[in-house]
Amino acid sequence: MKWKILFILAAGVWLPLKTHGAPPNPAGYPALISTLNTVEKLSFCGEKVPLHVQDVRERLEKEMLLALWDRPQVLLWLKRSRRYLPPIEDMLKENGVPDDLKYVAIAESALRPHVGSEKGAVGFWQFVAATGRKYGLTVDERVDERRNIFFSTRAAVRYFTALYRNFGSWTLAIAGYNMGEEGLKAEMLAQETDNYYRLYLPLETQRFIFRILAVKLVFSDPAGYGFHLSEHDYYPPLRVDTVEIECPQETPIRIVARAAGTYFKVIKDLNPQIRGHYLSKGTHRLQLPKGASAGFQRRYRRLVKQYAVLKKERVYIVKKGDNLSSIAEKFNVPLAVMIIWNRLDLSQPIHPGQRLVIYPQETQGDAAVGDADPELERHEAPVGR
Repeated sequence: MKWKILFILAAGVWLPLKTHGAPPNPAGYPALISTLNTVEKLSFCGEKVPLHVQDVRERLEKEMLLALWDRPQVLLWLKRSRRYLPPIEDMLKENGVPDDLKYVAIAESALRPHVGSEKGAVGFWQFVAATGRKYGLTVDERVDERRNIFFSTRAAVRYFTALYRNFGSWTLAIAGYNMGEEGLKAEMLAQETDNYYRLYLPLETQRFIFRILAVKLVFSDPAGYGFHLSEHDYYPPLRVDTVEIECPQETPIRIVARAAGTYFKVIKDLNPQIRGHYLSKGTHRLQLPKGASAGFQRRYRRLVKQYAVLKKERVYIVKKGDNLSSIAEKFNVPLAVMIIWNRLDLSQPIHPGQRLVIYPQETQGDAAVGDADPELERHEAPVGR
């Protein structure tokens, strides 16, 4: 009995260690202390990191240890990198800014389009709404371009360039990106130094550059830090066609998906900036799976016309005594989908004479607005996790 109790206690101590982080030096991984000692020279955007300063080395070691302890997260960084870093690298190169800036996106969002912060920052580069709009992004109730890798990276390059012109240093520019340029300027004046590594800044900003440096070190030698990935292990790159479409009226995304020979989810995943189930009236620039643009515009225009006709035919005029539940029951459709079809706000009651669009069960499915093309191959696409 005594041995059983000791075994249970030992298991209770050991299991949390296995669950909440990798052991400090598991079999097959390089010793953490040895990986830290190999870092002798380091730069960020061509600017030297003063590793000879003890405080600087300690701050770097802290971020390296924290990153390497969370091995599943680092593995996800690496796996996602082949999908999202190429468009970032291309835009950085086209605009003549340092390639090291790509690591900012990893430190900020782990390359996740929908991640958000308590302060309202969203997307790959963690823009707050006001800054995103300032640098050309649309952020409203229908579209949030902070979530789109192409749109948001273009805005990030503009922002980084403006910050560099302001500070004359990429290290300070990225510190200002994290805490706000006015706040950084104030601290530089108050502390009488323009050296990031000697400034006492908000703790998050004091860590920020070092988090980016930790990412750079891991990406510079994944195998050296115990991450051995084959080509098959990386998520496949984004391969897309870009199209511009006109929406004569509010248009369901399912119309776009059918015209592209794919699924609603694929269109949403490739265009994470779209909020909800509909595109607003106007012009939209969208990404489709590679190859789906062939014949797309013809199919799209035809389906939009069919949708407009069907929508007129499927209008129900609300009568006195009706409520949403009774209408849904009458047409044998889920209440939730009726809300989606009509973009209803449940806080606003319906009223007699109101017009609702309802598609009975027999009109739903692939034939709801006409087939795009009977022989059209369904297009899949790699998407973010």
